Amino acid sequence: MLKIAYHPIYKHPLPEGHRFPMLKYELLPKQLIYEGTCTEANFFEPTMPDENHILAIHDKDYVENLKSLSLERRAARKIGFPLSAALVQREFIIADGTIKGCHHALENGIAFNIAGGTHHAYADHGEAFCMFNDQAIGARYLLNKAFAKKILIVDLDVHQGNGTAEIFQDDDEVFTFSMHGAGNYPFKKETSDLDIAVPDGSGDKVYLGLLKETLPQLIKDVKPDFIFYLSGVDILESDKLGRLSCSVEGCKERDRFCLSLFRESEIPVQCSMGGGYSPDIKVIVEAHANTYRLAQEIYF
Repeated sequence: MLKIAYHPIYKHPLPEGHRFPMLKYELLPKQLIYEGTCTEANFFEPTMPDENHILAIHDKDYVENLKSLSLERRAARKIGFPLSAALVQREFIIADGTIKGCHHALENGIAFNIAGGTHHAYADHGEAFCMFNDQAIGARYLLNKAFAKKILIVDLDVHQGNGTAEIFQDDDEVFTFSMHGAGNYPFKKETSDLDIAVPDGSGDKVYLGLLKETLPQLIKDVKPDFIFYLSGVDILESDKLGRLSCSVEGCKERDRFCLSLFRESEIPVQCSMGGGYSPDIKVIVEAHANTYRLAQEIYF
């Protein structure tokens, strides 16, 4: 059975002007249940994780400053959300959703976190709405527990996974692959093990062509025994923060190609949602829902 991490705190209310990015976390599960793609049984509720799993990736001082809401003002501004105890709790719970999702992926082949994909979080600071790097935490957890020996992170959000790249820059057990918009944030990129910077305005043909000529060979070369997939839908032409001009169907084809390849390779995969900032919330929910529909079709 497909298992999906969801907690009501994912839709944590923010001050006016910050609420829109959170809306999809409430609507996506409802849509999946309404249309019959999922039932309540598909969802599990994460909790507060063992803090040691967070500290395996993030600096203790940074974690303590978040918990006490005592980050210096400049560091808090880089995160972008007004800090609150509930928001910090939300980040801990998102990380637990990805950790627990790893176990479901090992058992069932694939698992999802409705939230997550917080790839701009570095070991010692947060950026761009990311405080803890959930997939980095999940990767280190699997390695520390000897559930995996070699991990591939496939980051297809429109923004480079700069925090993830920095965290694992000297780690041979984790291979970081980021395929992102060349002209998108972050404007100072880190160095992943493999970066593909896609030119602004590239549509479905260029984008999918690059992906299809790269990912199968990468899996053969890296030989991972676990994959993390960040399936951001901010590659869409309608996205306010993206510049790649892909269609909803092109985004769906991306997910079909990736999930089919992971399935055929018999490699467990944990998926986190990443970004999506189209002005029409229906477009965001539809594009994300496609990923779940395809997982049900391909795996179950």
